[in-house]
Amino acid sequence: MQLRMPPSPPQLVSLSTAEVLLRVSRAPKGWNLTAEQFQIVLERSVARRFSTVTSKSAPAPAAVEKYLALLQVQDLALACACSAGNVAAWEHFVAEYRPQLHRAARAIAGESAAPDLADSLFTELFGLPETPAARRSLFEYFHGRSKLSTWLHAILAQRHVDEIRRTRRFDPIEENDSEGSGGITLHLPAKNSAPDPDRERYLVMMQAAVEVALDTLDPRDRLRLAYYYVEELTLLEIGKILGEHEATVSRKLERARQEVRRLVEATLRQEKKLSEPQLRLCFEYAREEWPFDLTVRLGSGPARAVSPGE
Repeated sequence: MQLRMPPSPPQLVSLSTAEVLLRVSRAPKGWNLTAEQFQIVLERSVARRFSTVTSKSAPAPAAVEKYLALLQVQDLALACACSAGNVAAWEHFVAEYRPQLHRAARAIAGESAAPDLADSLFTELFGLPETPAARRSLFEYFHGRSKLSTWLHAILAQRHVDEIRRTRRFDPIEENDSEGSGGITLHLPAKNSAPDPDRERYLVMMQAAVEVALDTLDPRDRLRLAYYYVEELTLLEIGKILGEHEATVSRKLERARQEVRRLVEATLRQEKKLSEPQLRLCFEYAREEWPFDLTVRLGSGPARAVSPGE
C-alpha cells in the first residue's frame, strides 16, 4: 500500500514578489530584513485576508495581486523587523510612535491611566517568551491592511475595553449614539468568550456596504474625505485647496460621514437583512480593528496646494 502525502499548502506570495515589495518599502539595510522574512509576513497577511478561500483552494492570483498593492508595506516592514527583534528597527519605532501612543492613551484612558496603558502595549509589542528560547510579538498580528498608527490606536482602545471588562465584567458599557438617538447599550462579551464565527462575514458585508456608500456620494464630498483620511490634510489645508472656509469643510465632512453611515445602515438592513443587534455587531467589529483600506475607493486628490502640517 502506497502512502499518499498530504498536498503542500499553495504558495500565496512568491519570493520575487516579496523582493519587489521589500524594495518598495524602503526598509533601511540596518533592519537586516530579508525577502524570505518578508515573504512569510506577506503570506500570513494574504492568508488572513482570504481565509474563507484558502480553506478550500488558493485565491485567484489577480485578487492577491490587487490586495498586495493596497498594503502599507513600509509599516509592514517595520513591524516585521521589530517582531524579529532588530534593535535599529525598534529604535526607529520608539522614536516615531511612542509619543503618538502616549497621546492616544491619554485621549482614551485619561491622564492618570495613560502611562500604564501605553507602556503595557510596548511590552506586548516586544513580545513575551512562550518558551525560554522563543518569544511572540504582538506585531505578528499586524497584516498591513491599515496604517500601523491606526492599528496601534485600535489595540490601545481594545486594551482599555478589556480592562473595563475585567473590572466590570457583568456591567453593560454605555456608548452615546453619534446620530443623537439617545444612546445605545452594548453588552460586550467576557474577555475569554469564544470568537464570533460570523465576525469575518460581518466584516465582509461592512466593507461592501461602505464601498457602495462611498461610490454613491457626491464627487466633491468624496474628494473632501480623500483629502482628510487618505492625504491626512487639515481642515484649513482642505479649505485652501477647495476654496472653502475651514468651518464649511468641517460641516460638509460631518455631513458626508453621516450620509455614509446612513447608506451603510440602509444596505445592511435592507439588502443583507441584518437585525439591529447584528447591525451593532458589524459596527463594533469594524471599530475594534478597521481592516479595510479604502484608498482606491476614495482615491487621492490632485497634488497638494500646501504642505501638510498641524
